Amino acid sequence: MTKQGNLTVHTENIFPIIKKFLYSDHEIFLRELISNAVDATQKLKTLASSGEFDGELGDLKIKIEIDSKKKTLKISDHGIGMTEAEVDQYINQIAFSSAEEFVQKFADTKDAAAIIGHFGLGFYSAFMVAEKVEIQTKSYKKENADPVHWTCIGTTSFEMDKGKRKTRGTDIILHINDDSSEFLETSRIETMLKKYCRFMPVEIEFDGKTINNTEPLWLKKPNVLKDEDYIAFYKELYPYSEDPLFWIHLNVDYPFNLTGILYFPRHQNYMEVQKNKVQLYSNQVFVTDEVKEIMPEFLTLLHGIVDSPDIPLNVSRSYLQADSNVKKISSYIVKKVSDKLADIFKENREDFEKKWDEIGFFIKYGMLTDEKFAEKARDFALVKNTESKYFTFAEYIEKVKPLQTDKNGTEVWLYTTDEQQQHSFIDAVKKKSYDVLVLNNPIDSHFIQHIESKEEKLAIKRVDADTPDKLIEKEDKVASVLNKDEETALQQAFETIAGKDKYTVKLESLSPDDAPALITQSEWMRRMKEMSRLSGNNSMDMFPGGYDLILNTNHKLSKKIADGKGDEESAKLAGYLFDLARLSQNLLSGQDLTDFVNRSIEQLNS
Repeated sequence: MTKQGNLTVHTENIFPIIKKFLYSDHEIFLRELISNAVDATQKLKTLASSGEFDGELGDLKIKIEIDSKKKTLKISDHGIGMTEAEVDQYINQIAFSSAEEFVQKFADTKDAAAIIGHFGLGFYSAFMVAEKVEIQTKSYKKENADPVHWTCIGTTSFEMDKGKRKTRGTDIILHINDDSSEFLETSRIETMLKKYCRFMPVEIEFDGKTINNTEPLWLKKPNVLKDEDYIAFYKELYPYSEDPLFWIHLNVDYPFNLTGILYFPRHQNYMEVQKNKVQLYSNQVFVTDEVKEIMPEFLTLLHGIVDSPDIPLNVSRSYLQADSNVKKISSYIVKKVSDKLADIFKENREDFEKKWDEIGFFIKYGMLTDEKFAEKARDFALVKNTESKYFTFAEYIEKVKPLQTDKNGTEVWLYTTDEQQQHSFIDAVKKKSYDVLVLNNPIDSHFIQHIESKEEKLAIKRVDADTPDKLIEKEDKVASVLNKDEETALQQAFETIAGKDKYTVKLESLSPDDAPALITQSEWMRRMKEMSRLSGNNSMDMFPGGYDLILNTNHKLSKKIADGKGDEESAKLAGYLFDLARLSQNLLSGQDLTDFVNRSIEQLNS
């Protein structure tokens, strides 16, 4: 006898809400329906292990079938099935979750923790893509339990009569609507299955193939796994990637449940790395790759999987909800990552240094954005000098303190962003036995600022920010060999050439062996511009370049120009020295560079 009735809806107009608001991505329906099938199967396993089901489990495989002629998509399981009363209770009363009730009953049973659904709404996501949904189900409870057939066309009306199913379990048949015909394509369904179901705990079969790995690597004990196991799993997740540098296996059951594997990918420039490569799972069901709520931003540069049933999800499982567990999980992951890096550094520093060029950006980014990570990272964060030697902050402070402390007691670190372009400035400071760091990553302008803010009496300057004597000012000074009139003539000769809008001409009494003219740029101005550009803000570009043209009053060519007092020969020489200084700062290009080459030939011929 056919039974007719109206769905008991706990929310007004539930179907428009489901279709338009609850699940913004229509393909989610497949994850929800298969999750329900997994739940039904896991429940049967739980009942069997507790002795409440003594029948044969048999083939528990979940099968997905497309019938293109009938325009149907069917999801079949061999789980517990439903009686008519249970269909009435769990399907006809929307928002009553059978999974939640089941978990409460078997709270102490291991398999119960793997029951996925908690909201009772997942089944109705089917109506996003189907004009009609049928259920054919038969309960496990007794051999002669009548099968049940339920039908609904997406309104609050349903029909329920005797079904045709012969064996325990449930078939969900979706009659796909015309707007959703893509879900009748084999390739489309296979893609969705691999995205959402590739690690579900019950075997799933589609198109004659097993889709999923029911025992993913992160659920296994680390002590039984080898390096090749981790690498093979990484290749499974990211088929076209190079082998990872190393990995961290997460495994905690108190005060929350969390498993997973995080990989450090190989990348020279993390600025080009695509984020959102860490995937969030809940009991082996894919939830999202937007994990910033549970992982600080710098950890989104990693790859891998985090799985936790304790992460609070909203009804559609698409977004994380605010919860104290989220903060605890985030703190735990940061701690595990920093501990792993510290262990690698202590156990094999040489290997850590080899990896620094690839992990340096990650560590620096973490230090800039996460204070707790920054505190731990101070022990293993490195700086590298132009001799390719690596130092921790504490080691480098002690190394350069004797020579690179200025007259005010401030230690000065010198660095280059381009060893080739800035080689003349590097050579100049090395003549004073100063050491030079290599800080050439886009993030380093921010990182330098961070180091200075954490250290007392420390300044960090690029080698071309000033003359060697001014970079690290000492008490002793070199006297100028030019008198006041000669200094005035020298300054006027270069101001005529350089102009006052871009370059500020300054006289310095340097060593006779130093360059006759050099161009420097304010460390502060240049750093602010770099930091501004990195953050996507070019507002600092409106300010002048901050370039100083430094003239060495003790160089013999400076004396020659001063004595010429603006005659043609001294003007040519001044122009040549000015262009040479611009060349060293990579400020010559186009026609200016061509003219400089021609003048250089003239100078050599004369």
